[in-house]
Amino acid sequence: MRRLGKANDVTLHLSAGTYYLYDPLRLRPEDSGLRIEGDGAVITGGMPITGWKRQGKWLVASVPDFNGRPVDFRQLYINGEKAVRARDVSDFEQMHRIMTYDKKNHILWIPKAAATPLLRGGVKGGGEYAELVLHEMWCSTNLRIKSMTVQGDSVAVRFHNPEAKLQFEHPWPSPMTPDTKHPSPFYLTNALELLDQPGEWYHDIREHKVYYMPLKGETIREAIVPVLPTLVEFIGTPERPVRNITIKGVAFHHTTWMRPSEQGHVPLQAGMFLTEAYKLRPQIDRPNNHKLDNQGWLGRADAAVELRWTEGCHFESCRFEHLGGSGLDYVVGCKGGTTTRCTFTDIAMNGYVCGSFSPEGLETHLPYQPTDFREVCTQQEVANCHFYNVTNEDWGCVAICAGYVSGINIEHNTIHDVSYTGISLGWGWNRDLVCMKDNKVHANLIYNYAQHMYDCAGIYTLGNQPGTVISENVVRDIAKPSYVHDPNHWFYLYTDEGSSNITLRDNWTPEEKFLKNANGPGNTWENNGPQVSEAIRQSAGYQQ
Repeated sequence: MRRLGKANDVTLHLSAGTYYLYDPLRLRPEDSGLRIEGDGAVITGGMPITGWKRQGKWLVASVPDFNGRPVDFRQLYINGEKAVRARDVSDFEQMHRIMTYDKKNHILWIPKAAATPLLRGGVKGGGEYAELVLHEMWCSTNLRIKSMTVQGDSVAVRFHNPEAKLQFEHPWPSPMTPDTKHPSPFYLTNALELLDQPGEWYHDIREHKVYYMPLKGETIREAIVPVLPTLVEFIGTPERPVRNITIKGVAFHHTTWMRPSEQGHVPLQAGMFLTEAYKLRPQIDRPNNHKLDNQGWLGRADAAVELRWTEGCHFESCRFEHLGGSGLDYVVGCKGGTTTRCTFTDIAMNGYVCGSFSPEGLETHLPYQPTDFREVCTQQEVANCHFYNVTNEDWGCVAICAGYVSGINIEHNTIHDVSYTGISLGWGWNRDLVCMKDNKVHANLIYNYAQHMYDCAGIYTLGNQPGTVISENVVRDIAKPSYVHDPNHWFYLYTDEGSSNITLRDNWTPEEKFLKNANGPGNTWENNGPQVSEAIRQSAGYQQ
């Protein structure tokens, strides 16, 4: 109607129900002015699995092709809940610890007892598609097992490339060995030999079959596997952005992100994965910064909804749920755009993502100051949203992840039950002047964070951000996992490398447990801690 000149602004009403996609919905500059409203509408990138039959202690079903091709997947949802991908421990507190780490020969040594289920099963190479998920200080890494070789009470584990090369050549984050008193824990996953607990599943990709061990008395009413990495794409250009689109009341469900199964996953921080990395000898002298001992280039996981080159595109009262990548991502070139009264839950990686985390060709420690400032995401707002049970697969991800952004407003959100940090703002690990400025983190409530990783904070910053203010937030109740690399290395507020020209004031925390690491100039700390007024404490978080 708009293209025929018969309408200006158009509202599309979605009826209640589930909309199965075979390809992402793409919104282009020609769709500007559109409003999409859903009343009980669910847009899904999932595919139903039916025809379950009993096979001993398991239920087994054939996995059909999708769009004419066999599929693999990393999540299975049974009756609306995420099932557990078969692993060697049901309680992460019982994870085994590594024994040593051979960088030269690309070997990780683990106790023989940890590998017993795979070795007992006689699986060639220790599990054809088995993975080892390794806890590394502030990241978790997915490594596809190539072989397992027994030597006495130990097992030498080797991994496929490209992740093997990345894992053993990048210096940060690194695994902790026994001489640190807190050796890195790990778990094994994705092998039929590990499928031994109710609620677990395994996909045999060669046989196109999925195995599930039901809970006591459970009947499968619905089984869904994700097949699309992205559900909605906003695709504009610098000259013709997508403008003024609002999506209200729509749920986005069931996405996948398959890189860990295909190439492994070796993150640097916040789920941003390394594509190349190595240690520097000698270190690089950097004027205005400390010496640099490593290099790294990054990639970014897919999100359920992605925006590129937009103006004024908004989300209201939406749900981002059951997602294998991230939730909502303002990727590049976005101006404005509010995310209000939305819920983010059961997400494998980051909840809300905004801005650049170093372009693909820019070494990640170099300052990002693009010639064309239109690239920078500016004036976004995420407010009155609820984040919980996000980052539940990639433990190094965060609820709200903003990189090189300008003028973002993060306000009155409630964040809890996350694996690592609540809000991460900034990027770059240097104090040079870049494109970040005038950001605001105000009156958020963050609790029960750091469920799996330390070197964390409720609110964490990087880089030079003139005019940025972090105020009247409440951070409390950090989790206490026993297996972190340093049980004392956690914080309520954390200004990390290069953090400069940031004001932190009137933030309530139970104690003044803050870290100021390799900061630049101009930071101001005013009245942060348990003495902050009760009125500020009570008003933080989601507001009705």
